Amino acid sequence: MTDFARFLHADGPNREHAQALRLYGQFIGDWDAEIIAHAPNGATHRAAGEIHFGWVLEGRAVQDVWMIPRPAGAPPFPIAGNWYGTTLRVYDPTIDAWRISWFDPGRSLFRQQIGRPRGADIVQEGGTDSGDLSRWSFTEITETTFHWLGEAKPATAADWRLVVEVKARRRQA
Repeated sequence: MTDFARFLHADGPNREHAQALRLYGQFIGDWDAEIIAHAPNGATHRAAGEIHFGWVLEGRAVQDVWMIPRPAGAPPFPIAGNWYGTTLRVYDPTIDAWRISWFDPGRSLFRQQIGRPRGADIVQEGGTDSGDLSRWSFTEITETTFHWLGEAKPATAADWRLVVEVKARRRQA
């Protein structure tokens, strides 16, 4: 392992905010996923993907990698495009919430959001470069599954529109 990887990765959550770090820490591990993209006209497309979560930065953050579709060289995934990106999720005690940054350099897609628990769910809210609102939610969370919803709302629209959903299942060790 290079020095960079050794300094980036952590074995577990930092003790200082261990309770708050459980919010995203519950996802640490490897996941297989079914991705469903929803077009504005009602059409849907499905693809397989994978997600990997790990502790980083002395256990003060959770980083993940989302890859969709999984097979290398697969054709472009309709509506949502192919994803090969990473999220850095950092708990900020000054706002009692998570600062979230998503980076997908292959699609030049970058998002900033704030994440908080909402009941049994986790809801992340932010905006896009075009001024639309974005909302990404983890729902139906269990030890072995979660359902992720990616929604958008143009500034002039009254309602949110489901763009992508992910049904994830933890890989067996």
